[in-house]
Amino acid sequence: MAGRKILVIDDSKVIRVRVREMLPPGNFEVLEAKDGKEGLEFVQREKPSLIMLDFLLPKLSGWDVFRQIQADETLRRIPLVLMSGRKEEVTEKISEPFQYFEFIEKPFEKKQLIDAIKSAFQKATLPRPDLVTEKEPIPTPTQAPAATHDPSADMAAMKAQMAKMQAEIEGLKKQVLQIKTYIQKKLK
Repeated sequence: MAGRKILVIDDSKVIRVRVREMLPPGNFEVLEAKDGKEGLEFVQREKPSLIMLDFLLPKLSGWDVFRQIQADETLRRIPLVLMSGRKEEVTEKISEPFQYFEFIEKPFEKKQLIDAIKSAFQKATLPRPDLVTEKEPIPTPTQAPAATHDPSADMAAMKAQMAKMQAEIEGLKKQVLQIKTYIQKKLK
């Protein structure tokens, strides 16, 4: 039996299959949704352990799905990996750094996917000022706000950013090597 449910919301069957094939076998049950409407229904019904969300989707855009997930206190605690072939479309709506979810640019390799998933799980555990829990009541105007600075959360966020930058560096190195190989072939 699979340990965790991963919901892949992407209109490309190729991406959905590729994600399924890149995950370690036996550890995950992969659910697939082909559009934003179906994906949001899966999220609400299945409460997956991880959501992989394409930003450009039919019927209901990834941006709309993202906003509806963020509007629900329970759903926004689910680790999230946003996917897009054009990062600038994401950053037009959501400014960087992405503190509470991970972003992966398509196309991606297995290591990038695994790193993004690990980072998403780390980021999901970070305390969120926009999430109010019973342990963290909203101060009334007569109450002095409690000290909320958590150095361990800062460190975790920095580690997540470093991991992301390292993955980007590795991707760039790979691209440079591919360009070099291409140029060498053309010069022969």
